[in-house]
Amino acid sequence: MEKSEDKNDMEELRKKWDPFLLKPVIDEEEKPTKFLHFLNYLVSTVVGLLVFVFGFFSKASLLLMITVTGSNSSTVLNKPFCRLILGCMLVVPNVLTFMKSLWKAIFKTSEMPSRPAIAFVCLVDVLVAGGTAVLIVITMPHFDILNNTMILSGVCILPAAFQVAHQCLPFGFKLWTFIASLLSVFLVLVGYIFFFIHSINSPSPGIMVYTGIAIACTLLVSLNWWENFTAMLPSKHLKSIHGSLQKSRNMTYLLSSCVRIVVTGAVVGGYTYATEDGRFFTVPYRLDITISLFIIQVASSAFCRWFSVIASKMHFFRRCFAFPMVLMSPAVLAFFIMIFSDRYNHFQQDIGCPNCSLSLYCQQSSSYIGHGVKQAGELFRDISNNLCSKTGMADQQQVPLVLIGVSSLSFWAGLVLSTVYVWFTKLQRIERTSKLFVRRLYEAAFIDQSMLLNVRLCQTQSEETSSTSESREHVTIYLCATMWHETFDEMLKILTSLFRLDKYQPKQQSRRNKMSFEAHIVFDDAFEGKQRKLNRYAVNLVEVIQEVYRIFMEEESSIFSQDYKMPRQKMVRTPYGGRLCYSLPKGNDLYVHFKDTSKIRQKKRWSQIMYMYYLLGWKLTKKYFDNIENGDLKTLEERLLKEKHNTYVLALDGDTDFQPSALMLLVDRLRMYPQVGAACGRIHPTGIGPMVWYQKFEYAVGHWLQKTAEHVFGCVLCSPGCFSLFRGSALMDDNVIKRYTTKATEAAHYVQYDQGEDRWLCTLLLQQGWRVEYNAASDAYTNSPQEFKEFYNQRRRWGPSTLANTLDILNMGRQIARRNPSISRPYIVYQIILMASSILSPASICLMIAGAFRYVFEVEPNGSLCLAVLPAVLYIVVCYTTKAEIQIMVAAVLSVLYTFLMLATIISIVGDIISEQTFFTPTGIFLFSMTMMYTVTAMLHPQEFYILIYGLLYLITVPSAYLLLNIYAMVNMNNVSWGTREKQTPDISKPSSTSSKRDQDTNMWGFSCCSFGFHVSRNSKVSDTSETQQLIEVKSAEPAEDLMEMTDDEECWMHQLQDCSDQVEFDEVFLDQDETLFWKGLIKQYLLPVMEDEKTKQDIMKDLRSLRNKANLAYFLINSLWIVAMFFLQIVGNAVSIQIPKVYFNGSLAADTIPVDPVGLVLLLSFAGLLVTQFIAMVYHRLYTFIHLIAFIGTESSGPKEEHKLSKINFYDPDKLDF
Repeated sequence: MEKSEDKNDMEELRKKWDPFLLKPVIDEEEKPTKFLHFLNYLVSTVVGLLVFVFGFFSKASLLLMITVTGSNSSTVLNKPFCRLILGCMLVVPNVLTFMKSLWKAIFKTSEMPSRPAIAFVCLVDVLVAGGTAVLIVITMPHFDILNNTMILSGVCILPAAFQVAHQCLPFGFKLWTFIASLLSVFLVLVGYIFFFIHSINSPSPGIMVYTGIAIACTLLVSLNWWENFTAMLPSKHLKSIHGSLQKSRNMTYLLSSCVRIVVTGAVVGGYTYATEDGRFFTVPYRLDITISLFIIQVASSAFCRWFSVIASKMHFFRRCFAFPMVLMSPAVLAFFIMIFSDRYNHFQQDIGCPNCSLSLYCQQSSSYIGHGVKQAGELFRDISNNLCSKTGMADQQQVPLVLIGVSSLSFWAGLVLSTVYVWFTKLQRIERTSKLFVRRLYEAAFIDQSMLLNVRLCQTQSEETSSTSESREHVTIYLCATMWHETFDEMLKILTSLFRLDKYQPKQQSRRNKMSFEAHIVFDDAFEGKQRKLNRYAVNLVEVIQEVYRIFMEEESSIFSQDYKMPRQKMVRTPYGGRLCYSLPKGNDLYVHFKDTSKIRQKKRWSQIMYMYYLLGWKLTKKYFDNIENGDLKTLEERLLKEKHNTYVLALDGDTDFQPSALMLLVDRLRMYPQVGAACGRIHPTGIGPMVWYQKFEYAVGHWLQKTAEHVFGCVLCSPGCFSLFRGSALMDDNVIKRYTTKATEAAHYVQYDQGEDRWLCTLLLQQGWRVEYNAASDAYTNSPQEFKEFYNQRRRWGPSTLANTLDILNMGRQIARRNPSISRPYIVYQIILMASSILSPASICLMIAGAFRYVFEVEPNGSLCLAVLPAVLYIVVCYTTKAEIQIMVAAVLSVLYTFLMLATIISIVGDIISEQTFFTPTGIFLFSMTMMYTVTAMLHPQEFYILIYGLLYLITVPSAYLLLNIYAMVNMNNVSWGTREKQTPDISKPSSTSSKRDQDTNMWGFSCCSFGFHVSRNSKVSDTSETQQLIEVKSAEPAEDLMEMTDDEECWMHQLQDCSDQVEFDEVFLDQDETLFWKGLIKQYLLPVMEDEKTKQDIMKDLRSLRNKANLAYFLINSLWIVAMFFLQIVGNAVSIQIPKVYFNGSLAADTIPVDPVGLVLLLSFAGLLVTQFIAMVYHRLYTFIHLIAFIGTESSGPKEEHKLSKINFYDPDKLDF
């Protein structure tokens, strides 16, 4: 009792004299800077202006083209050609839809719609396309430009009527929506009436007929959005069609776009043929005006739609989409009136008659072009002629203008009211385009109307269970880190990240934020000795948790506060070892699982299986099976499926450092896209030294180009285990976790399953049809090998594993392409090309080295090839005949020599370019283009631009990385040890006096804790260790049953932690019987320690060597054949070479030519083609990463934040989260 009081007094006193903290270095990136907020507002302003400007030009250019097509226009006399241009404007969106659908049909899985759906869609498309063509090409050229501007808004009549019908249903009635829809129908009808009355007073012959046709055509066009506004109508036929279309979008739009193109062409061609008078081939086309209007209209429409989608994804929907779209038609109308007024004023000034009447201007407007560009003057002249002749302005009549004004206002108000729901649409970050807009792309003639009416009114039943409803559901995130021999600093990184996330996402706000998280650390091989004490790594972990806990608690209070005492935590003895249960400062839970290798299987894959079964099997699934008798089975099944889909597992390494924003960006991907089974972030290697610098550039290039290309063209093949978010339902799918538990029994299993477990897990997900994505804005930092030996051993594991898993995917390419909608056959071909280039990399490097010998030492070709191949062959012999340490030492020496050779080669190439006064050689062009491409790529990643400095180191070490390392990895394929963080025997020679005393005290304490009983805590049971028994040393093939029995006398680790934890006290709690049985069953089924006898080990090693020999025979044979082929090509020489002209810097041609090997040129072009393809994918991916980042900044908090004592630990205010 006195000791306990003394300990408390010492702790209280320590707070006064030990205020110093071991504060972790935490990046400030988590706090949005003023620049980022400014960037957010700037981007939103620019995007909103671009939406409005492009929509304005799209609408204005279309109306000008219609006016030019009219009979009163004298700008373009060839009216059939004008109608042809109008028809092309109408079909361009359908052509784009066809191309997009064809792309998706090729690269993704597509189904055919049902026959009733095909018939219904084709009928609607015929009516819509025919109505659009007749309205735009035939009738509108007979009307004035003001009526043409606003009558397009009349296409909202049927959508408004459908909304009225929907509101009349008992389950869908909302008063304000009903009133708005009813008023919309009424106002559009008023617009029709006044439009018809205006045509009665018009002097144009036959105008009433065209007016009736125009009204009928707007009714037909309004059918275009039937799918959006009939989704909730109680019609079984419509619901059946909706359901069929949801599953067959690609094939439906392929057919639909073809139908529309054919119908539009038939209407335009038929009308032109019927009215053709021979002018099509005899009258000038005026390409300067017609083609210019066509290009402006097509480009503006496409960009307007694209920026509208961007605005929606960036969460700028109202101010950057709805507001510009609503103002577009009035703005175009005002523009034409301003043009007419401005030309009238200029006309008065030019003739010197400031009081000239409007009638005089209308009489002479046909001959008055005005000032400025001639083509613009001619178009503006047509506007004046159109308004003067068709609106009554020439006679200064007021009634026609009033009729036009009332009808225009009615049409516009009807459109606004029919789309009022747009203003109340709730969006998620990076909202899927298909969830926001019903139809793909847009309608060229109705850019603003089509975009507004295309916004999804309601979710269909099938979509409610997908991403949109999922994004509103509560998600549970389990953060699972695996540890083994991490250092104190590495543990500090991961724990700082976990505590930082705890503050970012407090448990009290999890319900409002619809997100909760729970952290688990699985510590492998935590115990040592027969007394079952925690080893020094496990003790370090407890100390780090204690220190970080203290930092984050003291951060919340004044420096003189006494209220930061850590709460009591829990410790549990378990069948696999032990567990610590921490309640973090903000209420979230952290569990540390200490594994005893004598009770449960070790290594990372088995730790992952352990926490997956515990979290997804025991904690998630079991509770639903327990409630089978108390609930409806169908309801329970639906709830189980939903929770599985909304449960995420973040796989972490023990040294990963990340910010909460990185996790949130990955969560966005899984929330918005239900088919995504896993998502990974941008991994940054940390450390110092040349090996780390090399890896920084290697990682950068791999993420910048390769991972982005995989994401864009198909799926990411490997989501690294150090920072990847997995969906629970994906992991629980058939043939994923269950197959992941497969114990390696064959030689190939050891290579594919255990050497790269993260890649194999992704392979299983891809084979089941799940998508794996990459988010470049989600940054995570992890330690990388800093020594040459450690780096080679790491890649010795990764290389064969990558090869095995990729071959597995390619071998099942046809089946995967059928099952996985994100993987297509062209993507499989792309991976085959990458695989071939990877396999041939040793031979390619040898050929490159041979070229280096020719450049630097002027060795003849055949001799240089022999010199290049000889070191590789010798190194293969060394790898087969010596130990790994010698192999790595030889590789290090050769790497240094190759580095000097590569540096000399680069200097020689540059010198040769200067001396020859040309870089228009294959080598020069390739070197220049690759330098420019990597520079541009780095510029698109401004925060990582400095990594470009390490590019030279990467370049000169290419032979070591792609020749020597590949040889080392392939020859040592039979070595299935981990290679890094290997268990080492502690060095006990010559300990210092301090450490000796500490070790002695520890040993004495360890003995006493197993000999004397004492209370662990006041609230726990007494652990009487006086009845201790000897621990059983297992030597048999299968552990005895009593290994999983927990006895009081063996739990010395509990007293050990109580003694070393001076700031936190632990209460012992006990597992319930069911969980104890769960762990025993799991261990017995999947996780029993592997204890193979000597004969089994010898058989395994024999099989591994056999596999190694077979794989190497094929691998080196392929490379040898390639080198031999190049050798004979060099012997043939100029007979098969290609002669290309030599061009100097000044552009002049030299007398001689440059011979180029055709095979080498083809390979060079192929490699360049791959890089260009990846570069294009990178630009596309980078753009959408920027969109996601801007959306994240805009939806996070913008209010004032509380200032903390530790200024570097800054977080978003979760109270301001807006999903």
